[in-house]
Amino acid sequence: MTAQTAEQAELAAVIGLEVHVQLETATKIFCGCSTESADDEEPNSRTCPVCLGLPGALPVLNEGAVEAAVKIGKALGSSIPTETRFHRKNYYYPDLPKNFQITQYDAPICDGGELEFSVGGDRRTVRIERAHLEEDPGSLSHAGGSIDTAEYTLVDYNRAGTPLMEIVTAPDFRGAEEARAFLAKLEEVLEYLGVFDATRDGSLRVDANLSIVDAGAVADDGAIDEATLRSANRTEVKNISSHKGAEKALAYEETRQKNAIRRGREVEQETRHWDETRGITVSMRSKEAEKDYRYFREADLPPLRVADWKERIDIPELPDARRKRFREEYGLDPEAASKLTTTKQVADFYERIASDFDPELAATWVADNLLGELNYRDMSITDVGDRLDEFARLIELVDDGEITVKNAEEIVLRRMLDDGLDPETIVDEEGLGKTDAGEVEAAVAAAIEENPDAVEDYHAGEDGALNFLVGQVMAKTGGSADPGTVNELLREALA
Repeated sequence: MTAQTAEQAELAAVIGLEVHVQLETATKIFCGCSTESADDEEPNSRTCPVCLGLPGALPVLNEGAVEAAVKIGKALGSSIPTETRFHRKNYYYPDLPKNFQITQYDAPICDGGELEFSVGGDRRTVRIERAHLEEDPGSLSHAGGSIDTAEYTLVDYNRAGTPLMEIVTAPDFRGAEEARAFLAKLEEVLEYLGVFDATRDGSLRVDANLSIVDAGAVADDGAIDEATLRSANRTEVKNISSHKGAEKALAYEETRQKNAIRRGREVEQETRHWDETRGITVSMRSKEAEKDYRYFREADLPPLRVADWKERIDIPELPDARRKRFREEYGLDPEAASKLTTTKQVADFYERIASDFDPELAATWVADNLLGELNYRDMSITDVGDRLDEFARLIELVDDGEITVKNAEEIVLRRMLDDGLDPETIVDEEGLGKTDAGEVEAAVAAAIEENPDAVEDYHAGEDGALNFLVGQVMAKTGGSADPGTVNELLREALA
């Protein structure tokens, strides 16, 4: 170990995350304004006196947001307290028109829990300290630069009041890679629950807290005592909007703090902004303490009593359980089971195909062929979810020997996605129907007659010669002959 490596080993990172998840509801959390955005919508057009915080406007809690929160708590193994309530969190930001945020303080709707995930081939479990409901602020647009260089900033309150679930982890992460893997797994679970849409702009945002401690204070299992955590200055990194961004921001911040410590400088307890364009964190302000927010009860919302909802609200089979079942029930290998459960929509699509065909054949078509072509086109399974019958018919055509696997994969499937046509129409237009036996035999005879050198090479034991002749026959039949049949007929003729 070099001197530099030994020096680096003396310090370790301690990371905790605050994940802000937009919940999939039709309306905002405390008013009837729509949460649906459009590319051409005008700024500040989805607002009302409630989400603008106008005097006299009173909030009414969205029941759908509460149901979504209970589902999340159930999936994370959280407890739902007998009574939960809302508070006002007071601070000035231009994207909060009331100058306070309605959130939950000492009585969150979800208490405790954990999430297990894989990173680098190892299984990790991170504790969830709490998860609570709150309203989303509006959005800021910095004109002419980033947050610290912009000429001016525009405010759009269309997002203000969108239901948010803030999921707060324990400081259980020891590196940026772990944080990224956790976020990917959390997003996967949320999508399975049907409470989250990853395609929405700003649907998942992360604030990360990072401290540097002596590596010797970290136990073999990653545990760190409370005294060590309290003594370390904690830096908050805000405005992270992706898994990759979280990994890059935390890796940068860990390096920045370690370098400062090695140079004899103290790490300040502050809030920093992640500038994704420049790949750096920028100081925003000193880190607020809890007392700075001046929490007090939200008098316009009564206490919430929904502990019994956990028993009566059902949640779907979650990703890990479904992967395990796919391996056991369908005999799939771990890689195929993982591909087929990346989203609930993919898993549902596969199971509907597997109900009519051999599970391994269905897995090949969905996991390899269909998903591969969709990824190439930057499409998802939801773009073809209403065409299940067409894809089943394509597999049936191959299974019945009506068209070849090659033509199905390289011509029919691709045109189905590109042109939106059904498989029968494509087969007719391309002339891919099954070639009758007489035509195949004639093509075999012609290929042998026209390629005496290849025939001589075959008899001399050259392996590639037969493949060449198969290719000649396939060309003569327009690719519609079965390659296995062609191979067999050639061997018989050449014998």
